[in-house]
Amino acid sequence: MFQALALPEVLSANALYQDRGRWLNTEAGLAREIFVMGFKPRDAIFDPPEIGRQLEVIKRPDTILTDVASRPEFGALNPGRQIEIEQRNVMIGGTYSLGIGFIGLGVVMTSDLNFIRMFPKRSLSEVNLGLLTLRPDASPDSVATRLREILPADTQVFTRAELANYESNYWTTVTSAGLVFGFGVGVAFIVGLVILNQTLFTQITRQLPQFATLKAMGYTDGYLGSLVLTLAIVMSTIGYVPAAALSTIIYWMLSRATPLPVEMTAARLLAVLAVAWGMSALSALAAVRTLRRADPVELF
Repeated sequence: MFQALALPEVLSANALYQDRGRWLNTEAGLAREIFVMGFKPRDAIFDPPEIGRQLEVIKRPDTILTDVASRPEFGALNPGRQIEIEQRNVMIGGTYSLGIGFIGLGVVMTSDLNFIRMFPKRSLSEVNLGLLTLRPDASPDSVATRLREILPADTQVFTRAELANYESNYWTTVTSAGLVFGFGVGVAFIVGLVILNQTLFTQITRQLPQFATLKAMGYTDGYLGSLVLTLAIVMSTIGYVPAAALSTIIYWMLSRATPLPVEMTAARLLAVLAVAWGMSALSALAAVRTLRRADPVELF
């Protein structure tokens, strides 16, 4: 962080500490893992005003702020309540609303000094995330490139957008949650492919005399295949419309109930529609083989 401050484009460098501790709910006799963040209160690195108004609170020894999205297992989050984190008695000084994301059942924040008191094996030199504030006219990409050249190899440098992409890729490709969801998408694709193929096969079998008539009139297999493809796309699109509406509602309910950082975006809707059409094309290719075997002479 001191090396980063050597660049003229960097105005400030603030440290954020993170760790996981054991929260003991003495009233219910439950112990749960809690995610703890620590920072220098004078840095004011969080945007929500309710955090800014309580910076003086976390300056008090052994005082924390708790996220209101933390799970009920932690008990009442009333200010003044004494609890225990990592076998150290601390007091809830207030609450805030930022969201717990996928990092655990609950989140608290406190000053860097209180953080070290809870995790005495840590050191203030062990910074998890160094937050840099740049001059308004500075280019984040250019500064990041220069920092990668001067900082040690064990330090990763991200712009804000790069960090968001890194976190998104981590949760979707590395963690079990992402793998489970990805596996579910794969299973859904295969099941949809089979169902659509069977539906197309049934429709083609029922209308086989009509297709044979078109063949006898001179229509090519390619033209009949385009008809089957159009039918498959129409069927998948009809099913897509209510599914997209229902998924959007479920996303909204999930974000309100958990507050997980999930939302239905236009890009995601279009990606699913493209996958549905791709599934339709594969189903049509499999089903059109029935037409190629259809002999007009045998059907009449």
